[in-house]
Amino acid sequence: MWSVARLAAVTFALTLGSLAVASAAGPSITVKPGTFVGTAGDCGPASPPATDAVASAWVAGQGLPDAGGSNHALYLQKFGATSDCSAALASVSGVSGISLTELGFDVRDDGHCGAGAPRFDVITMDGVDHFFGCFYGTHTPIARGWTRVRFALGDAFPPVTATETVQSIEIVFDEGTDVGSGFVYIDNIDVNGTIAGQPGLAQ
Repeated sequence: MWSVARLAAVTFALTLGSLAVASAAGPSITVKPGTFVGTAGDCGPASPPATDAVASAWVAGQGLPDAGGSNHALYLQKFGATSDCSAALASVSGVSGISLTELGFDVRDDGHCGAGAPRFDVITMDGVDHFFGCFYGTHTPIARGWTRVRFALGDAFPPVTATETVQSIEIVFDEGTDVGSGFVYIDNIDVNGTIAGQPGLAQ
């Protein structure tokens, strides 16, 4: 499992689209899918070659109902070994300087929801990377085949305090088929009450 702090110098290979939403409750955010394919130097001498098929994209018709009926979900895929440091990613912009009050997403039940992926990597202004792994959130069934995952600040490793401010947020999927299905669909990404669930302006 790789920290986004270690991937910060990597240029993301952006795939389909971006997502921008705003609300009175939270920041205006943009979620941009991307991928990271590690080289031997990135992954370390003991890891396998970086040949995993990783993908990240907003996909229509796979998510919960949204405005316009497109029903988008964010698809994250890693078909291969977890020990390969390649990852599917989504970069959340517009969050620098905020303090977290709410964080979460909805996850489709046919995909992987593990201790380390999908996860939020929240880097605070002191440079510390805080992991919010899917398994450790509070899980609530919300629709047939979907579960809402919401995180308390203490669910992170290490925990985030209410007084800390955010430098960056990434969604990371880097657990492979040796520990799960190798893919997940997530929807309704929640940052401080702003809900991101489809490309374009939505609420």
